[in-house]
Amino acid sequence: MEKYARLRHRMASELPAVVMAEAPSATDGELALAHSPGYISAVVCGELPAVAMREIGFPWSLEMVERSRRSAGATIAAARIALGLHEGAPGKPEGVAANMAGGTHHASADKGGGYCVFNDAAVAARLMQAEWARRHGRQRPALKVAIIDLDVHQGNGTADIFRDDASVFTLSMHGKNNFPFRKALSDLDIDLPDRCNDHDYLQALQHALAVMDQRFQPGLVIYLAGADPFKGDRLGRLSLSFEGLEARERQVFDWAWQRRIPLAMAMAGGYGVNIDETVQVQMNTYKVALAYWQQWQYITA
Repeated sequence: MEKYARLRHRMASELPAVVMAEAPSATDGELALAHSPGYISAVVCGELPAVAMREIGFPWSLEMVERSRRSAGATIAAARIALGLHEGAPGKPEGVAANMAGGTHHASADKGGGYCVFNDAAVAARLMQAEWARRHGRQRPALKVAIIDLDVHQGNGTADIFRDDASVFTLSMHGKNNFPFRKALSDLDIDLPDRCNDHDYLQALQHALAVMDQRFQPGLVIYLAGADPFKGDRLGRLSLSFEGLEARERQVFDWAWQRRIPLAMAMAGGYGVNIDETVQVQMNTYKVALAYWQQWQYITA
């Protein structure tokens, strides 16, 4: 948990151009776009069975509920800003925005897991589709969303939520031998071997983006920029360097930029033996994100 405070401190001191705001709290109605009402009620009221809480991985508390709401709310806010659906600048996309936490991709419609309570990317994708439709009606095509999940663990909850939804494309590139050991079926899954290095990882990502390009044309990307493929991660089992992960970010952001697709980002996992290394990976991600946000400002000014 300490990585979030350290990241915020370094962002404030080293990247002053990044505007930080308090994360809003997702409402029950917003959460219900991706989760069953019974599951939401059980989480909020502290009525989940003990076995369900063990699967999530930490104890219930009012603070846990509020943090989970705000984790989803921050990705909602980032997606609104990226698309230009936020108050104050209607219709003007910022192009890039981010949640400093989030990436809770193991939560499915009616259960949590792997430290994930509510699936922020799924909630944000469905809400943006609804808000886009209200804003544009039949004047514009319905919003399609691509979820690019580069956390080292497969986004099984996200895949499960959208398994029958052709309007959302789920891409997960993850460790083959890592959690969850029973994988769900994404629209595109890329399994990576243990100790996968920079070169092989970036080649696999290039292939994945090319395949998605042929099959799906999104109007919004939600990107889970997990720091856990880093070679110093306790849970990652891959061998990416700082330079390799920064190249990954440039690949994803450039793919979206070349197509002028707004991108909302969540930081997802990161469990470094040295917590400062995890924060450094995330800082490098934000430096790349800021550079592409600046490019967007030229075309939206």
